[in-house]
Amino acid sequence: MTITKDNVVQFNYTLKDEKGEVLESNLDQDPIAYLHGHSNMMIGVEKAMEGKSAGESFSATLPAAETYGEKVEGAEQRVPVKHLVGATKVWKPGMTATVNTDQGQRLVTILKVGKFMATIDTNHPLAGRELTFEIEIKDVRDATHEEVAHGHAHGVGGHHH
Repeated sequence: MTITKDNVVQFNYTLKDEKGEVLESNLDQDPIAYLHGHSNMMIGVEKAMEGKSAGESFSATLPAAETYGEKVEGAEQRVPVKHLVGATKVWKPGMTATVNTDQGQRLVTILKVGKFMATIDTNHPLAGRELTFEIEIKDVRDATHEEVAHGHAHGVGGHHH
């Protein structure tokens, strides 16, 4: 079965930067599952998967506009330190943190930090970069009626209700 709209795709990946250094990988974890054609995946990754089949492995080098977006200059914002979420409570410039917004969680970079307020860059830390995804497609199946109605994959690697 080749990947088309309304298929649930399960895959593992390794993400590399412009120098070929590994930024993240889920090779030793359960595959990610997503519903193809429903804007649940980066546009570049989804386009690269179109027409592929289970068992295929491939590499796709994608421009920033098709992954985390172009870097927006001046995307700085001051937020209370108590709104920064992460593995630490001692924040320093250059660290990444998560902030909760009206649109959901957002990964940000800390530029300056004081006792009560922090200046953050709201661009995703990987915005503006050409990235390479090495992908291994584990499974492709037709989505259930419920998955299509909900707009996302269910089960392992997908959404759990």
